[in-house]
Amino acid sequence: PAGLPADPRSPLSVPSLQVVAAITFLCFAASQAPGAYTALAAMEVAITLLFFFLYLLRLDQKLSFLFWPLADVFNSAIAVLFLLVVCIFAVVVKTNNGTLAGGVFGLVLLVLCVADVVLLSLKISFGERRQTNTPAT
Repeated sequence: PAGLPADPRSPLSVPSLQVVAAITFLCFAASQAPGAYTALAAMEVAITLLFFFLYLLRLDQKLSFLFWPLADVFNSAIAVLFLLVVCIFAVVVKTNNGTLAGGVFGLVLLVLCVADVVLLSLKISFGERRQTNTPAT
């Protein structure tokens, strides 16, 4: 969406992950799914919300002691592992239609997180010299 901040290093915007995570959470919460489903979705909403405010307030530039793109990669990679287990279980068990919908949206979120990990990992350069704007003497 226009006007919303995105991680300048990530091709996927933080708000798109937020929307899918929020839909997943709402599906699990409305269907009164077991606590693990709802807790995982709520955790992902909270973490993506923290990254949203981090980039909105440009705290990633002010808090330079942490390499934020790598933190984003680790967040998405861990989310992929949890989402894989919980969402496949939710789809297979299918307690009710809300749990099934939450599982399906969770799998969509899983695909977005995998894409985020891959695309952001390609943009991170380890061991390469960074370009500077100062002329060489």
